[in-house]
Amino acid sequence: MAARHILAIDQGTTSTRAIVFDASGRPVASAQKELPQIFPKSGWVEHDPEEIWRATVEVCRGAVAKAKLEPSALAGIGITNQRETTVVWDRATGKPVHNAIVWQDRRTADLCNDLRRAGHEPMVSQRTGLLLDPYFCGTKIAWILMNVAGAQAAAEKGALAAGTIESFLLWRLSGGKVHASDATNASRTLLLDIRKGAWDPELAKLLGVPLAMLPRVVDCAGELGVTTPDILGAPVPVLGMAGDQHAATLGQACTKPGMVKATYGTGCFAVLNTGSIAVHSNHRLLTTIAYQLAGRRTYALEGSIFVAGAAVQWLRDGLKLIKHSSEVEAMARTAREGHGVYMVPAFVGLGAPYWDAEARGALLGLTRDTGPAEIAAATLDSVCYQTRDLVEAMRGDGAQIDEIRVDGGMVVNDPLMQRLADTVGTPVERPKVIETTALGAAFLAGLQAGLWPSLDSLSATWALDRAFAPSEGAPSRDRRYRGWQDAVKRVRST
Repeated sequence: MAARHILAIDQGTTSTRAIVFDASGRPVASAQKELPQIFPKSGWVEHDPEEIWRATVEVCRGAVAKAKLEPSALAGIGITNQRETTVVWDRATGKPVHNAIVWQDRRTADLCNDLRRAGHEPMVSQRTGLLLDPYFCGTKIAWILMNVAGAQAAAEKGALAAGTIESFLLWRLSGGKVHASDATNASRTLLLDIRKGAWDPELAKLLGVPLAMLPRVVDCAGELGVTTPDILGAPVPVLGMAGDQHAATLGQACTKPGMVKATYGTGCFAVLNTGSIAVHSNHRLLTTIAYQLAGRRTYALEGSIFVAGAAVQWLRDGLKLIKHSSEVEAMARTAREGHGVYMVPAFVGLGAPYWDAEARGALLGLTRDTGPAEIAAATLDSVCYQTRDLVEAMRGDGAQIDEIRVDGGMVVNDPLMQRLADTVGTPVERPKVIETTALGAAFLAGLQAGLWPSLDSLSATWALDRAFAPSEGAPSRDRRYRGWQDAVKRVRST
């Protein structure tokens, strides 16, 4: 059988999935396993790397079995991952020295504040495109080295390896033969000079991270490694890797400067392709590597929202207002018109454009007749308002945004997508394939395998499911948005 299928591994914050795609970019079979969350202290979030590894092997085998394929039918594997989640492991044994510290984790807020007060943020921002925030990997690695007995000394001797999830998975898949990270994930570490595409020794020294710990930085598509035969029954090449938001950018075929996609999962991430230019934001957006192919970097401006779908999970698991996340829209539809309730979901601080690690969530505008419906509506509205925050910042940096391509689990909700278009004042386009993160990873592997000859051929596979045009007048949407801005001010720590 000709190798005309791609296995995409999508290791996310709340689950690990594997999807088999055919040569037309169509999903053929999938398997998924939920990932338990670990909360050791307030504001701390961890994952068990061994659980991630076990789940990855299980879902890969499950998806290939469901597709009724032999390993020889796989042209390659593409990996996409929850970004910034950081693992440090022993090179000799492959065992992690600590749980993975998740991107949402805020334990390094004090370290970031110390570095900021010492005047380091301008230099860090200029070289990395990022801000000093606990979100990123560098301070997470530093924390592990400072808090795990013997870790700093072992790292200095070259005995420890550090990486994001795709790097850890590639190490395990290859039987410990390959320690590499693709340029998109590397660009989220606070350690990479994004214009040179190389680790920066001065930044590494600033954070106390030995360069010997860090993986080799590679393109998003290439001969990245080969799996050991025991995983799928025969060796399969790993041909593509990208962080989840970068993979979704490709899955949405946002390959031309000016195109924007927004992915709605646990958080929300809006990415604006800026082409070969690494644009510096004056509105506290991040400058990042969108993807790197054949050594050429394409850049993007990104806005990161830490809590989107996670707010709905909180309604379900924390407040127990709903039994299933899918029930939230029906509840929200019964809310009073003009209820005036705002939910600021700053459970782990606020991301772009505020970057306030100390802010905490709040419900504002509550009255005696506020009920579950109004809280549900305010929760969904918060996703729309946070997206407008990002779009306003992008426009402030000179972007002309004609439409937003959306994907992720939340976008199946038609009324929410209409509310999003109304709140932002921009058409919203939903593709037929909304699992664009995994699709982007498959595209990268398929590019290397020759299933798709170019980025333009990827664009030809994108198909519109439905477009949502704004129907609310500007005065009304602006009035609602001013209420949101006031609510955010009330929860800010500064």
